[in-house]
Amino acid sequence: MFERLRVRSRAHTSQAVRGRTGLRALLDPHSVAGRALVVELVIVLLLVAAGVTALVLQARSSTVNDARRVTRGVAESFARAPGLIAALDGPNPSATLQPRAEAVRRATGVDSVVVLTADSVQLTSPYPEYLGRPYAQPRQVAENVVPQLRKGRTVTFELDEAHYHSIATAVPVFGADGTPKGVVAVHITVETVDSVVGADLPVLLGGAAAAVALAVVATGLAGRRLRRQTRGLCPASLARMYEHHDAVLHAVREGVVIVGGDGRITLANDEARRLLALPPDAERRPVSELDPATAALLSSADEVTDGIHQAGDRTLAVNKRPTAPFGGPPGSVVTLRDSTELHELAGRVEAAGQRRLLLYEAGMRIGDTLDMTHTCDELADVALGRFADAVTVDLVDAVTRGEDPAAPDRLLRRTALRGTPGAGGPAAAGGAVVGGAVVVADGSPQARCLDDGHAVLSADGAHSVIVAPLRVRDGVLGLVEFRRSPEGTPYERDDLLLAEELAARAAVSIDNARRFTREHGTAEALQHSLLPRIAPGRTALDIAHRYLPAQAGVGGDWYDVIPLPGFRTALVVGDVVGHGIHAAVAMGRLRIAIRTFAALDLPPEEMLGRLDELVAQTDEECDEYQITGSTCAYAVYDPVSGICTLARAGHLGPALVTPDGSVEYPETALAPPLGVGGRPFASTELKLEEGTHLVLFTDGLVETRERDVDQGLERLRSALAGEGRLGPEETCRAAARALPAPHPEDDVALLVARAGRLAPDQVAEWDVPMDPSAVGRIRSACARRLSEWGLDEQAFTVELILSELITNALRYGTAPVRVRLLRDTSLVCEVSDGSSTAPHLRWAATTDEGGRGIFLVAQLSHRWGTRYTAEGKVIWCELPLKEGTE
Repeated sequence: MFERLRVRSRAHTSQAVRGRTGLRALLDPHSVAGRALVVELVIVLLLVAAGVTALVLQARSSTVNDARRVTRGVAESFARAPGLIAALDGPNPSATLQPRAEAVRRATGVDSVVVLTADSVQLTSPYPEYLGRPYAQPRQVAENVVPQLRKGRTVTFELDEAHYHSIATAVPVFGADGTPKGVVAVHITVETVDSVVGADLPVLLGGAAAAVALAVVATGLAGRRLRRQTRGLCPASLARMYEHHDAVLHAVREGVVIVGGDGRITLANDEARRLLALPPDAERRPVSELDPATAALLSSADEVTDGIHQAGDRTLAVNKRPTAPFGGPPGSVVTLRDSTELHELAGRVEAAGQRRLLLYEAGMRIGDTLDMTHTCDELADVALGRFADAVTVDLVDAVTRGEDPAAPDRLLRRTALRGTPGAGGPAAAGGAVVGGAVVVADGSPQARCLDDGHAVLSADGAHSVIVAPLRVRDGVLGLVEFRRSPEGTPYERDDLLLAEELAARAAVSIDNARRFTREHGTAEALQHSLLPRIAPGRTALDIAHRYLPAQAGVGGDWYDVIPLPGFRTALVVGDVVGHGIHAAVAMGRLRIAIRTFAALDLPPEEMLGRLDELVAQTDEECDEYQITGSTCAYAVYDPVSGICTLARAGHLGPALVTPDGSVEYPETALAPPLGVGGRPFASTELKLEEGTHLVLFTDGLVETRERDVDQGLERLRSALAGEGRLGPEETCRAAARALPAPHPEDDVALLVARAGRLAPDQVAEWDVPMDPSAVGRIRSACARRLSEWGLDEQAFTVELILSELITNALRYGTAPVRVRLLRDTSLVCEVSDGSSTAPHLRWAATTDEGGRGIFLVAQLSHRWGTRYTAEGKVIWCELPLKEGTE
């Protein structure tokens, strides 16, 4: 028990010793903490004394101001109180006003409320013995207050007399007529004011004592903290430690900047001053006074890890951390390391990566089409913004036409132009706009580039320019010019390789597009040469046509207008499968074959049957290019009867636009496409009203990938509606408007024919009996009709021809025998019979009795021939009209 008490006693003794030792260390004048504690205590005492004095003075000043305000308020209120003037004019003013004045004095806490007459006689007073006595005005009142009262002004003043010091306010009182009636004066003595301040003084002193106590405690705590931070070192030891600290801090080759919580630079070593170009007096200066970039870096509250900061021409690696979380005061420490060379190396690596990415993107984007203009636009778009601020592409003039580049050729054609504002437009890039001519001047960078075949780096004013050739194995296709604005980074020698690589990749695509353009132009020229240039004028038919090539290339669509005997006309529209020059050649072969078969004057269904056999035979003989699946529509119009006979092989049917503007798609016989076989061909007869438009077209007019045929036909119907009263050309334009785009996906062939009729007086017909004697009568009737037509000069020839043809029909043919004369641009004689046996032209021997009739017909007529009908055959001959006849 006693041992436990001894241990506890020693513990208490040890704690007391440590407490006294800590206190003595805290008050040790040799330590930094002790000296700081003494200085701080003295400062605190001085500050508290000054604060108490200031508070007392402030309280007294505030009380005096309150006294002035109270006296003024009480005096003005009493002077303006109702009944005051009546009381002053009454027989005994003191009896009326004295109670009121005392009541106001007691209620407001003032020392006196005195009412004086105009002669300074006191009517009220806190001392009754002064009532009715004149007021002896002090000199201060007589000189400074009375003049102001006579002017009707309220005066607040301090009255300092022997044994009496007060604050007073005097208010003049005037009657209704403006005559002075008296004065109301309210006083508060200075002793009253001081008593108010004295009442607050214990509170102030108590607060000061509390503040001193708190300051002592706070100073002690601060001293303990300072002692811990200084490790109880004396000033000499502390100075020696900081000397070593500064030596190490300023010797390192890494910048250190410490910024306090107040936004001022606390510390900046020599390396930081050098890297940031800080002024000599940078420490303790606000960071806002530095350059904006440095100020933003140092004042930011964000932590930074290996950040990049550009300081002039240096690139700095920056790390920034707050100091408060690690026991330091509020603020931040910034370390700086010069990494300019490393950054430049990284920049070169990054630039190389960007170049590779740009070349990869160029390979993906440039050349996705076979259009030279589009390819040049793609080159300009790829380079714009990433390699150049303005890009122009100029091709050799011959190249734009698909020809081989001629060397040397200084005439270029601007094909693409891209530029950002301020980076150069047409004026800065040669003055030419897209499509304009560019002439390369001798000695210019463009001329050197064309001659050497390598990229050239130059300067055009403030712009940095690279001119690179679009070079292929056959020569230079053109030039591409890259420009950078004055605000950007000028080109370097390393950029020449990238410019040449971009130009080389684009040149391959442009050359492919050039070759395609040449082949496309060849195919298009071939196709146009195989199509009828001008629709021939035909009897009773007004014809218009259109051919619209596809955007992807020339196709195999075609149309044709073929004259047939008897003023009939064959209208043909077809579509060969495929595109390109092979399709154009196949189209030409089919067109020639149709014209050959048309010379035989075959019916439409038989015509397509022969053509179907020809296509199948052609594909069997040639496996390289198959044309099976081609389509065709063949129609024959007879102006005498107004009947149009139509046959189709896998082709779309026609559209009929009637004279009233309505549009219909008649049902017509349809067979499989050419070369497929399997079904016989059939024809359909359409009776066309005079003025009706027959519209034949290929599927490119009404069918696309996004729109089926039915939608296209309805669109065409809407476009043609109401066009019946217009001509074929207007109908063609209206049908072209049905296209979904200016450049269709598939080529389009369009043929429009407005049907007419031969007038009745242009046709003459006779039935011939099966009697040889009838030949003379028919011959005479024909002569009379020729005379009516004014063709007397052709009468003998026609009579001779008709005699031979009618005689052959009666001798070798069968009934019925008919004769028909047609007169329009020429004279046509037709003799028909029920036999299908056709005559043949042959040379008769000298000893032969016959065989010369058809020879005579051939010699006397311009043309002659035979065509077969459902009832037999027709032998016809055509004679030209003499000049001056209609």
